[in-house]
Amino acid sequence: MIEAIRDLKDGLAAHGYLTDDNLAAAVFLAENLEKPLLLEGPAGVGKTELAKAWSRLRDRQLIRLQCYEGLDESKALYEWNYQKQLLYIQIEALSGQGWATGRQQIFDQEFLLKRPLLTALTSSEPAVLLIDEIDKSDQEFESFLLEALSDWQVTIPELGTIRAVTKPHVVLTSNSTRELGDALRRRCLHFYIDYPDFDRELAIVELNAPDIDRKFASQLVEFVQDIRKQPLKKPPSVTESIDWVLAMNMLGGELTLDTARATLTALLKYTKDRDLVTDKLPYLIKP
Repeated sequence: MIEAIRDLKDGLAAHGYLTDDNLAAAVFLAENLEKPLLLEGPAGVGKTELAKAWSRLRDRQLIRLQCYEGLDESKALYEWNYQKQLLYIQIEALSGQGWATGRQQIFDQEFLLKRPLLTALTSSEPAVLLIDEIDKSDQEFESFLLEALSDWQVTIPELGTIRAVTKPHVVLTSNSTRELGDALRRRCLHFYIDYPDFDRELAIVELNAPDIDRKFASQLVEFVQDIRKQPLKKPPSVTESIDWVLAMNMLGGELTLDTARATLTALLKYTKDRDLVTDKLPYLIKP
């Protein structure tokens, strides 16, 4: 691993995010090639947290665009401040300037309400733009993003083309609830983040619960990793794993049938999953 990637990996760790060499290399390439980074993987494995840690590491503002079904450019890019435009027109009318003068001025950036995408592109200081859960948006919105992600510019009909003042670091996340288009993928570097292996999850747990006994932490991580092998509707994420470890540590630092039953709500979010695991607890809890 080259020194620059190692430094990036260590820097992310110093800001609370533990990554492996391959993911650190993907971030390094996205940063230096000025390409968006598309992160796919199960919910809760650290995709969003990587963007947050990257922004802290580079001391950049984090600008977040949360995607959802029906998201359009008025929520992602801009909309006009109609009330301010109307007030301006009224003032112009009172001053005798009239509509002919006013209509030339109301479509000015002074009346523009910037949403996350436009804010990131027009920021005087480089930012980290997080486009979170892009798979929840429609294909039409995905197509709308292509100009910004390839040419670092957007087109506003009333103003024309607005080019980026500074190029943001862009992170797109997807939980793979739908297949993303090839056009979007071509514009991005891609990395799949899976559940961590035992050693990395143990390191993540110890980072978030520094006072925990290492032997106890190892036992809990092994338990979580065994649970993920069960036929669950939703395997526990890393975030839920951390929550559960903290809960178990509060209850005295011992993994028993009683403490496991009492804390499964922190680890498993569906009743059927908890029932399934509860039935198997005598086999999952190892001495």
